[in-house]
Amino acid sequence: MTGSTVGLFLFYIFIMAIFVGFEVISKVPVILHTPLMSGTNAIHGIILIGGILVLASASSLLAFIFGFIAVVFGSINVFGGFMVTNRMLEMFKRKKK
Repeated sequence: MTGSTVGLFLFYIFIMAIFVGFEVISKVPVILHTPLMSGTNAIHGIILIGGILVLASASSLLAFIFGFIAVVFGSINVFGGFMVTNRMLEMFKRKKK
């Protein structure tokens, strides 16, 4: 494969991952969404590490852009997951009198 073909292939994978992720998350019932968010923080951490590794070995601008996007989205997901988990745990704390 040539460089432009590989870049186009990576772009297609990126777009398909967006659609698959949206479809999977949109099918989760509301009652399960909060526990799943706290459980997927590890997965988002792996995505973050993968993005950092792609950035470290980026040999082209396209690889750098995809790695940067992965790091930004992974960071947002990890932070958001911890915020949702914290909010959920606050609901179960006893109120002080």
